[in-house]
This record gives sequence, C-alpha cells and structure tokens, in this order.
Amino acid sequence: LKAGGVAGVCVDLILFPLDTVKTRLQSPQGFRKAGGFRGIYAGVPSTAIGSFPNAAAFFITYENVKSLLPHGSSSYLSPATHMVAASLGEVVACLIRVPSEVVKQRAQVSPSSSTLRILSHTLYHEGIQGLYRGYKSTVLREIPFSLVQFPLWESLKDLWSWKQGHVVDSWQSAVCGAFAGGFAAAVTTPLDVAKTRIMLAKAGSRIASGNVLAALGDIWRTQGLSGLFAGVVPRMAAISLGGFIFLGTYEKTRQLLL
Repeated sequence: LKAGGVAGVCVDLILFPLDTVKTRLQSPQGFRKAGGFRGIYAGVPSTAIGSFPNAAAFFITYENVKSLLPHGSSSYLSPATHMVAASLGEVVACLIRVPSEVVKQRAQVSPSSSTLRILSHTLYHEGIQGLYRGYKSTVLREIPFSLVQFPLWESLKDLWSWKQGHVVDSWQSAVCGAFAGGFAAAVTTPLDVAKTRIMLAKAGSRIASGNVLAALGDIWRTQGLSGLFAGVVPRMAAISLGGFIFLGTYEKTRQLLL
C-alpha cells in the first residue's frame, strides 16, 4: 500500500503538465479553446487527493492476485498471471481513479474554474453517477494497457536479471517500466481519446452515454486517424517517464520497507 501510494503521488504530480497538454489536445473543443498552455496545473488538487489511494489499491490487488496464481520466470503461465493480476488491479483502482479523473479533466479544459466548483457542479447536475461517467471506458482503456505493460515489464526484468546473473536494481526496473509504458501508451491511445471525449461530453448527449464504440466511430468520422491518435506524443512521453518514476519508485520503496 505504501510503496504503490508513494509511487502514484510522485508520478502524477511530476508529470501533471504533460497530462494537461494531452487532455487539451484530445478535447473536442480543440487545444487552444481548451486553454492551450495556460493554467497547466488546473485540476491538480483532484489528482493530489486521488493518486495515493488509486495507486495503492492497484498494487495491493496486483500483488495479492499475483501471489495466489501460478507465477515464476520458469512458468509458461507467468505472462497470463501478470495479465490477470494487472486487469483486476485496474478494475479496483478505477473505482477511485474515475471520479478523480472526471474532475481533473474538466478542470484541465476549463482552467478558469476551480476544482471544487467543478466537483460541486458535477454533483449538482449529474449526481454521483456523473463522477463515474466514463468508468467503463476507463476500464476498457486500462485493461488492454495493463495487458501490454505489465507482462512486458516483468519479462524485461526477468531477461535483464538472467543476463546479469542477479535481480535487477530499482533503476533497471524503472528503465524496463519506461519502455513497457511507452509502448503500451502508443497502442492504447485511441481508447484514451474515447475515454476523454466521454468524460468531457455534454450531459445527456450521445457520447456522454459511455458507448466507447460510438465515441471511436464519431472521432473517426470527424477527424480520421489523426483524431484517434490525438495527444499520442505527450501521452507516450508522460507514460514512459511515468513508468520510469512509478515502477522504479515502487520497487525502491518496497525494498526499503521490506
């Protein structure tokens, strides 16, 4: 819990400006109208509050599920174990992540409004359900992301450990995490764009209903391939750096605590 929480807070706060740029590039109103480079830390209170419990919930689930399933570098079931553990971790973590993400993204594209005002407005007009708008699309983004990132991260660590004859250091784990995160970020960007559009859509609209396929279809019709991969560069940069900081900090903190 502590290792995952510390890692989550570090990466979310350090890389917040890149996340804001990515959200504004994906916004239906366009980068400039969504705020451009102004108010680059808009929405950061929501992230600061949600990042520790979100990351802690993920790693508690991930490590516990992994310990219950067959695993080990010699087992052919090892990749499947990491995939299942990571997927269940994301389902649990999204219960905390989605409300934080909804408020954060709305603040990022409305830098003149405070986080508290956006939270109050969402609860008043949409209720608790409004804070969970995009839960399904977030899970549908995070599970494929984790299916790519975590088995790749674990495999790279095993390979590096085998090559050097001892378990990887925390900085080596971080390098593996950066590569795995960047690759996973690139291939799941269309799902991230769809999730952003659903969270930012006007209440009651067709996109706000949370249909991921409808959102992807709408983006494809209006903006084509470039729309589906809007924000891919800052997303890859943020998640590569995030993978380095997040997984490296997690490993280091866990080593210190254990």
